[in-house]
Amino acid sequence: MGEPRCLLTLSMMEPPSRRSLTVLIFLALAAAAVLVAGCGGSSTASAPTGPTGVAGVPEPVASDFPGADGQSISDLAKSLQSGPHAALANSVFLTGAHQRLAFGLLDNNNKFVYAPAAVYVARTISSPASGPYPAYLDNIVPAPAFRSQTTANDPAAIKAVYYSTVPLPRTGPMAALVVTHIGTTSYGSLAGFEVAKSNPIPNVGQVPPKIDTPTVTSAGGNVKSIDTRVPPDDMHAVSFKDVVGKKPVALVFATPQLCQSRVCGPVVDIAEQLKSVYGNRMTFIHQEVYANNNISDGLRPQMQAFHLQTEPWLFTLDSHGHIAARLEGSFGIKEFTQAIQAALAKSR
Repeated sequence: MGEPRCLLTLSMMEPPSRRSLTVLIFLALAAAAVLVAGCGGSSTASAPTGPTGVAGVPEPVASDFPGADGQSISDLAKSLQSGPHAALANSVFLTGAHQRLAFGLLDNNNKFVYAPAAVYVARTISSPASGPYPAYLDNIVPAPAFRSQTTANDPAAIKAVYYSTVPLPRTGPMAALVVTHIGTTSYGSLAGFEVAKSNPIPNVGQVPPKIDTPTVTSAGGNVKSIDTRVPPDDMHAVSFKDVVGKKPVALVFATPQLCQSRVCGPVVDIAEQLKSVYGNRMTFIHQEVYANNNISDGLRPQMQAFHLQTEPWLFTLDSHGHIAARLEGSFGIKEFTQAIQAALAKSR
């Protein structure tokens, strides 16, 4: 198997005292070369269409994938070809019956792959697995009118992200097997991640810190000092502290120009698009990540207040100031819309 690819990784910031940038890389486990026979596929990617999904890719159905039936991930992998390679698109995993697991798939030519997929999870590759859990494709490409220059000028950018809901009953290391159907062949890729009981990042139902997000006015009209998007977006009219608890809010932490993962730009573009739909019902705020828009200057205090070490992040809040939904890493139009609707529903 060729060298694992990691184009769909998250930007991972070290603690501010370190003031350095590292890249969080989730790679297919080295054991995949032994567990999964054959060579990786080289599927071509389809273009996304409509509000969700990808053209020509049917929605996955659990019954189209083999049941775990007490088998281990190692057992399930024996009948699979190697690849495409799965790269996880979120890093925070907490215990619970319904936890989000997002990822991208890359073939041996570093091209994104879009095909029916499902996920199996287990404590180890040799312990009984649960699954399959369908992995849905969510379109990450906004309408042309809302695409920034960075997004529009990157034809090789990711078009959709996979997301699934899996049970994570215990803390500690976990293994995942991503199975993809391409034509008549089934492919497998392994990934590992760590599950925690809790973390300090504000979660659903909680009241987050009332951070003061910079506005065009507080920046003296210099919007470029508070927004790396080109052109700057329209989400710097009010400070979070002045609107939270008064009306629903969508708060996006992202840095379109400095993001290492190539998904921050599309996420902010999607926020602009959804603002055109929901902007009369909730406030949209974009918060940059680095002080002075300079990586070497460390994280902005707003990031530190939310205990965020990765980006992008989305928090939607109801009119009472409670978090209705949160998303980390790569997420598309469908999940973003669902997060908005959760906040609006709880504001009634």
